[in-house]
Amino acid sequence: MQGNCIYLDNNATTRVAPEVVETMLPYMTDFYGNPSSMHSFGGQVGKAVKTGREQVAALLGADDSEIVFTSCGTEGDNAAIRAALQAQPDKRHIITTSVEHAAILNVCKQLESQGYHVTYLSVNRQGQLDLDELDAALTGDTALVTTMYANNESGVIFPIEEIGMRTKEKGAIFHVDAVQAVGKIPLNMKSSTIDMLTLSGHKLHAPKGIGALYLRRGVRFRPLLIGGHQERGRRGGTENVPGIIGLGKAAELEMLYLEQGSKKQKKLRDKLEQILIATIPECEVNGHPTERLPNTTNIGFKYIEGEAILFHLDKHGICASSGSACTSGSLEPSHVLRAMGLPYTILHGSIRFSLSRYTTDTEIDTVIEVMPGIIERLRALSPFKNDDAAWLQEQTLAHR
Repeated sequence: MQGNCIYLDNNATTRVAPEVVETMLPYMTDFYGNPSSMHSFGGQVGKAVKTGREQVAALLGADDSEIVFTSCGTEGDNAAIRAALQAQPDKRHIITTSVEHAAILNVCKQLESQGYHVTYLSVNRQGQLDLDELDAALTGDTALVTTMYANNESGVIFPIEEIGMRTKEKGAIFHVDAVQAVGKIPLNMKSSTIDMLTLSGHKLHAPKGIGALYLRRGVRFRPLLIGGHQERGRRGGTENVPGIIGLGKAAELEMLYLEQGSKKQKKLRDKLEQILIATIPECEVNGHPTERLPNTTNIGFKYIEGEAILFHLDKHGICASSGSACTSGSLEPSHVLRAMGLPYTILHGSIRFSLSRYTTDTEIDTVIEVMPGIIERLRALSPFKNDDAAWLQEQTLAHR
């Protein structure tokens, strides 16, 4: 148990690893010099930043010169998309998917208002892409294909190298939002078709406020943030030294724990979803059965609201997230689950559990113990249980 809770919301953010905190602390107190300074006091900080860059590069199977530090995944996504378009001003077409994070979708919507044409690829009931649809969308006018490596809600992993090969055949740039994938599945940029890749530190046990953009050598790039000479002129602004050092240490730890940690998380995830499916009627896993992140399960429970489930889980000290998460008071269900074509009877009652290397058997056993009672109590309060038509009518009226 982490703090006073059972934390199963790691796709939202992760606990900062104790080793990461320990590594960062001296650079908040004793070694506070500017890494760009000419004096030796700042120079020693610059060496630590270099080490952090090398550690991140090693995790990605990249060269350290291909790593640009950012503040977060959103900045990395914005920088990559805008740089790709600036490098090809004569091309006005972008391809993405209907299940992307807001950091991609909202940029694409803004670009549409500026005259760009955006194709949003669909997904099937299991959250997978149809590559024939990608082939049909690719044209000589396509500047960029931007897609996530793995979905943050369903955990579904996309066939990235296949997408990359098809993108390259049309001469377009390929950007991947790998915020959910880095540290969970092995990556090797040296043998990859990816041109640019985004990651965020707080998804892999580093602090919030630090991320990185992998930029393949030779890919044309104009900075989003223009200022000084930092990051080889690719991102202005004084470096977030403690964050960079923390991200580097986190990357080093992920290399040590990746294989063992992924196996452990998959075992616990499978145990959780298999027992819940077996003991709770009218529920199912949302997403592909195997092509998923090892730490993620999204389970839909019929005839109840996800927010009500989360409320009762929270009373037991269990942190999870709803597949129909509200945004700014809106009751609209998740765009990811809607894109998958899930029925309303499942759509509003979907819960995501996302594990980390700190998740224990005891924690999973506790969730398994309390979930059946929570679902049974909530369904007993619903006048529409076991009546799909009535439930659909009620939801249609409630969400107008």
